[in-house]
Amino acid sequence: MKTLKDVQVGNTCTVVKLHGEGPVKRRIMDMGITKGVEILVRKVAPLGDPMELNVRGYELSVRKGDAELIEVR
Repeated sequence: MKTLKDVQVGNTCTVVKLHGEGPVKRRIMDMGITKGVEILVRKVAPLGDPMELNVRGYELSVRKGDAELIEVR
């Protein structure tokens, strides 16, 4: 299983499935990350946390722990 955390800077991926339960999953969906959406990984902080993404035309920062819950292809 490939997660958002595994995507290299400058690459685009497509969300396949969101893992996680209740409020965590809801928060990820509220940020616009839903099944089928394309995500561009713009930058990753020097220590790997957070990741800066382009989702639905806007910029978003996501923690590595949340990125592990997002399955991509």
